[in-house]
Amino acid sequence: MMRSMVDQPTDQTTGIRRATASDWPELTRIDPIAAAGDDSRRAHLRRWCDERLALVAEDSSGVLGYCVLEYTFFEQGFVTLLMVAPGARRRGVGTRLLAAADEARTSPKLFTSANLSNRPMRRLLRATGWRPVGLVQGLDEGDPELFYLSPGSPPPPAAATTDPEALDEPDALDEADALDTAEPADAKRNGSELPLEDPDGQRSEDHGDGQGPGE
Repeated sequence: MMRSMVDQPTDQTTGIRRATASDWPELTRIDPIAAAGDDSRRAHLRRWCDERLALVAEDSSGVLGYCVLEYTFFEQGFVTLLMVAPGARRRGVGTRLLAAADEARTSPKLFTSANLSNRPMRRLLRATGWRPVGLVQGLDEGDPELFYLSPGSPPPPAAATTDPEALDEPDALDEADALDTAEPADAKRNGSELPLEDPDGQRSEDHGDGQGPGE
């Protein structure tokens, strides 16, 4: 049986573990929104660590990134936020965190979402096998939210995909850019943001992973 990616010992390679209450200051340091002094993000980070809802990626140099796994989306798992430290992007950290969240889920399915305009996050999700399963209008004005189902979840019925173009049909994007290019997500909806790690850095900051349903 394959060993879980979560709670592996770490050395020079990237390991994934659950956050503890003492991790929140370090997560604040690598999170650009929190580091800039956003009190709401800092409060969310503290709660996520206290409740052990965050998965932390680290190596011998320290914390590289984190993602938040919650169960507030129709009692299914939802990756609320994915954040990779600016200096650790384009090294596969986001890919490992998404895979670890899929392994760690305790619900039958795991979802996440990204704004249609959030091309870096959409590239990362597509490159790691997440399937687009729905589009919601009205969360962000003029910028629909695209919902995804993890590769480890049961596949949706074939009839569920009624509009391939609306559901993130692969567009003409550089193949190189499709490999782990997420960056800080919006901080719009109460910390529900999916950071986009673009080639340099994660998603636009208009609200708070702005990813998915708010809390």
